[in-house]
Amino acid sequence: MDQILYPIMWVVAWIMTGAHWVFARLGFGDGPGIAWVLAIVALTIVMRTALIPLFVKQIKASRGMQIMQPELQAVQKKYKGKSDPSSREAMTRETMELYKKHGTNPFASCLPLLLQSPIFFALFRVLNNLPAVAAGPEGVIAAGNPGAGNAGRGPVGPIDANIAHDIMESDLFGARMSDIFLQTDNMTARVVVISLIVLMSVTTFTTQRQLTMKNMPKAALEGPMASTQKIMLYALPLVFAVSGVNFPVGVLIYWTVTNIWSMGQQFYTIKRMPAPGSEAERMLKEKQARKLAAKGITPEVVAEVPTERPAGQRVQPKRKNRQKKG
Repeated sequence: MDQILYPIMWVVAWIMTGAHWVFARLGFGDGPGIAWVLAIVALTIVMRTALIPLFVKQIKASRGMQIMQPELQAVQKKYKGKSDPSSREAMTRETMELYKKHGTNPFASCLPLLLQSPIFFALFRVLNNLPAVAAGPEGVIAAGNPGAGNAGRGPVGPIDANIAHDIMESDLFGARMSDIFLQTDNMTARVVVISLIVLMSVTTFTTQRQLTMKNMPKAALEGPMASTQKIMLYALPLVFAVSGVNFPVGVLIYWTVTNIWSMGQQFYTIKRMPAPGSEAERMLKEKQARKLAAKGITPEVVAEVPTERPAGQRVQPKRKNRQKKG
């Protein structure tokens, strides 16, 4: 596993140590301390910033899927109850034509999540290997067991025995970066872990809910896609809640910050660029109408103003035709 992930682990290690160097120079202190916690936050920001182009593609793909829902449902209704091979083949062909027409596919919206997974597991392996790296080549102190099979692992990028020890001893409210709920007797650490898991689950639920409730047209709230969204709405927070007890505190910090980033990014996108026909679009249009009304501008007047005109050209008022007196 580590051999496959090592290139990503190497990048993760360099970003963390580079961010720690910056925070140490800013006065957060070298060695064990809050600077390593902030380094994980910085790692999250760097990775999510790099994924912004994919997020834009995800938004376009999601909107394409939403817009095509009425046509997709029409195709499904057309072949409902027909299970013969020719009908299934025709249904598949027409569905693929719809995807091509709207420039989307059902997997594009999953790309950011899929690309984050290797980063997530690479960070998990880096933090999980800290005791072995801190032990040094001889494996003298590896997890308190000199004979442990994973003792004495070599450095991961710039993370050598000394840096690994510093990261292990860094803590967030009393919970060390390498603490795992099921492997620690420190009650303070367990409370911190549970708090992070709850925050992680709540932010995941909120992100999914604002997507399904506010940024989907009515047509997209019906059918198989809507059912999948509703399942994800409740399933993902549950998955995080159950699996979170197996992750080190550092990984939970990364995933919680990632969720907060996603929630804020999606909130901004929904508010500024809502999907056509969605509740968010209706609210945006009402807000724009109120602003225009406050300025004394009616929608009819706005409609008369040309959308495109040469730069610097003033809009000329239209003169009403007067009836000539006989």
